[in-house]
Amino acid sequence: MSVGLQRLRDDAARLRQGALDKGEDPAPVDAAVALDERRRRLLGESDGLKAERNAVSKQVGEAIKAGADPRGPEAAALRERSTVMGARIEALDAELATIEADLGELLLRIPNPADPDVPVGGEEDSVIVRTWGDPTPHVRPDGSEVRPHWEAGEALGMLALDAGAKVTGSGFPIYRGAGAALQRALIDFMIGIHTREHGMTEIWPPALVNTASARGTGQLPDKEDLMYVVTRDELYLVPTAEVPVTNIHRDEIVEAAAMPIRYVAYSPCFRREAGAAGKDTRGILRVHQFDKVEMVCFERPADSNATLEWLTARAEVVLQRLGLPYRVKLMATGDMGFVQAKKYDLEVWAPGVERWLEVSSVSNFRDYQARRMNIRWRPEPGAKPEILHTLNGSGLALARTVAAILEVYQRADGSLRIPEALRAHMGMESIPA
Repeated sequence: MSVGLQRLRDDAARLRQGALDKGEDPAPVDAAVALDERRRRLLGESDGLKAERNAVSKQVGEAIKAGADPRGPEAAALRERSTVMGARIEALDAELATIEADLGELLLRIPNPADPDVPVGGEEDSVIVRTWGDPTPHVRPDGSEVRPHWEAGEALGMLALDAGAKVTGSGFPIYRGAGAALQRALIDFMIGIHTREHGMTEIWPPALVNTASARGTGQLPDKEDLMYVVTRDELYLVPTAEVPVTNIHRDEIVEAAAMPIRYVAYSPCFRREAGAAGKDTRGILRVHQFDKVEMVCFERPADSNATLEWLTARAEVVLQRLGLPYRVKLMATGDMGFVQAKKYDLEVWAPGVERWLEVSSVSNFRDYQARRMNIRWRPEPGAKPEILHTLNGSGLALARTVAAILEVYQRADGSLRIPEALRAHMGMESIPA
């Protein structure tokens, strides 16, 4: 379950308003409250009947011990009474099992309420909290215009979008030559920063996950239509490394000495982008397969606010080293997703398309994911385990980062400067026109 029963009982009004603030249906909250009340009534009745049946069994034993005929009317009446109660208890237990299963499903459909400092509203209500660098103008001083990344990339032999569409379909780009080298260089560059400088442990996760893993991080049931499914084996292609990496500690108790746990992982990512037809279909801004470096943290609840800021700054380090102007946005409730309590988006400026492109989302889920996955930590030896907090952030997503590099570092003659931080990784300083 995502929401604890005690929280449902104590804070139903906030859960209901939290759903409305995110543009979600609050009906699961009301249905869960009603089902929980019925569950508690039936539990009370069942427990009462079990206690009464035990008392009747004791009476039968005492009556026989006192000399009563085991087949006499008194013992028979008591046994009949016990049988009737047993049938009712069996029916109650069966109903309770159904209710608990239904209640568990309802709790999974209650979104995580946003933190109090998150602005309420849609995309237009998100707040820019800081910027870095000066956005490159679309028109150069000589009057020439920066070409969009798909034109620049294909002219340089770095992108083969038509070949990708032929091999698989639209939204599955092929990178070739220096384009493929740029992908590898970015992955190595990012992983190196996060492991050597930020102290994260590298993970190389599976590209497929089972149903329990997809449910644990909140992809199911909320984002089921956005995932690619391997139906024969009941597996899902990962939409992000967040899913397999966070599930590493599912059903575990983490000792305090091991906290915090901070991972970084590269993975290919697969998203159906259902409902996104016609949006950003040119180039590599919205694709079905892309590469991403993901940061995942398991934290003490008292530390998760500070870790969100730290994790955001780690993604900013990558953008600064690449020399890409960016802005950080605190996302409003209606634009932050089902499972996040607070989220920052990092957007880079792309002068060719004259747009800010999201290359990282950094989120605090508080105990929402960990409760679904039953991930707990023990504050001290012998202490009762408690639910920990999970966070993650892109560090970074490659497709739009590549698009920004192709536009920011593009020269008027069509050649491309390689960002200084990547030159050693690629073994070149520029790509000639």
